[in-house]
Amino acid sequence: MTAQPIVPGDLFARHQTIKGLRALADFLENNPGVPVNTYGWDLSYHARGTDEHQAAEVDRIAALLDAVPVDERNDGGHYTVTKTFGRITYTAVHVPSRRMAAHNALMSYADVFHATTDQDAA
Repeated sequence: MTAQPIVPGDLFARHQTIKGLRALADFLENNPGVPVNTYGWDLSYHARGTDEHQAAEVDRIAALLDAVPVDERNDGGHYTVTKTFGRITYTAVHVPSRRMAAHNALMSYADVFHATTDQDAA
């Protein structure tokens, strides 16, 4: 496995994310009246690039997390790896291009459909 090059912009985004997480943790610890989700929080990273690159990225992250990826691509799903830290879950996701194309095709009809309620029907 080859190391990924470090991009300065990525380092800044990473620093800002970590700084924000620490600030949030401090805030929540110092303000017990602020509610949190009972079941925790999910942080997702969506890989970019070709299908092959995205799958390789999930595999690379899986090795770092010491976790086993879940492959649901043959069933129309995604390729993911997840690790839980207490009630915080980190997931790296590969959405196959055929799945994204199906989603985009479905969403192309979104403007045609409008939800109605019983109140709208009256």
